[in-house]
Amino acid sequence: MTGGPREAGQDETTRSVVKLAQELVRRPSRGGIDDYGPVLGVLEEWLTARTVPHRRLHDGAGAPVGLLVEVAGDRPGPWWTLDACVDTAPYGDTTRWSFHPTCGQERDGWLLGRGAADSKLAAAMYCHIAADLAARRNDFAGGLAVLLDVDEHTGDFGGARAYLADPHAARPAGVIIGYPGLDEVVVGGRGLWRATIAVHAPSGHSGSSRTVIGAVTRAARLVGLLDAAELPGPDDASGFSLGPKLTVTAFHGGEGFSVTPDRVDINVDVRTTPSFDAHDAETLVREAVAELDAELPVLVPTEVAEVASWPAFRLEEDEQPAAALLSAARAAGLDVRAKTAGPSNIGNLLAGHGIPATAGFGVPYEGLHGIDERASLAELPDVYAVHRRAVAALLGVR
Repeated sequence: MTGGPREAGQDETTRSVVKLAQELVRRPSRGGIDDYGPVLGVLEEWLTARTVPHRRLHDGAGAPVGLLVEVAGDRPGPWWTLDACVDTAPYGDTTRWSFHPTCGQERDGWLLGRGAADSKLAAAMYCHIAADLAARRNDFAGGLAVLLDVDEHTGDFGGARAYLADPHAARPAGVIIGYPGLDEVVVGGRGLWRATIAVHAPSGHSGSSRTVIGAVTRAARLVGLLDAAELPGPDDASGFSLGPKLTVTAFHGGEGFSVTPDRVDINVDVRTTPSFDAHDAETLVREAVAELDAELPVLVPTEVAEVASWPAFRLEEDEQPAAALLSAARAAGLDVRAKTAGPSNIGNLLAGHGIPATAGFGVPYEGLHGIDERASLAELPDVYAVHRRAVAALLGVR
């Protein structure tokens, strides 16, 4: 597992990775929409044929949320995890696609179809790395887990949660997440704090001679206060090139034309950094709410309910598993940089459990979550070799 990116057998391995990825793309697995049985079945059949240990993960209701591969070495040592989702985003307007979202075709050096980039090609790649290690258990200590999540695009991350809660799974020393993108190794991400806000007011008739300040008016004022809130800039001291961000993402209330509603519900998403955390986000929102209630008072105060909170995270370049992945990429002659991502990801969930993670290094792509999703295959041999070399370094493969 320590050879260069163009070593013997690489072409055969690349063809096998692409073939497995094609079979995965051809099984619809849209998060929260499709049955995950077929896509999990493809993986289980492939792993079983190569005697690679694996088992399904389930949520509290017994529904499948992932597949866990576990390959143990012959000596005690830390476990490391490769993670890739095999559920996907929805298709959107399929009439705008130039090929069917589940065609799984290889065309002009691209793998076509929903999930090709995010992240069925990575899943296929990680299964091959696990199969290689399963035949070489005497060569390393600790173990490698591969988490194949089918509850990622729902936003619930059910596979990752089930893995972390599983008493029989070894706790990983670190996780490499197989998101695509060739130029960067994502070593951090902004956190988030999300809340719903219920804005109240007396209801009334829109044609009444009496002036009524309805919930829509009050909610619109609150949106203005939130949009005008001052946020700090980039968190340079902790290596964050991005500052926090507040966005009102939903506004619901009212019906028809003749009634001013008594309630409007707002969704607020705040992206956080190490120097502006969830407590700061909640304080900012509650201060805006207090200002609204003082300026436009009503009998029922505005209510804030937290929905989700994840911490920001960032690894230094010499921290594992970032160090192994960056070193392997640079050894392969790739010009990569460490990046802190704006969106949150499973790395944030893992950070909340004290588990370091990277969250992206893979092949170039187009159309991720959009029309005509595709993943470039020209770079696959190098990307595969980088991940294999990083795993070898982490496990101390002889």
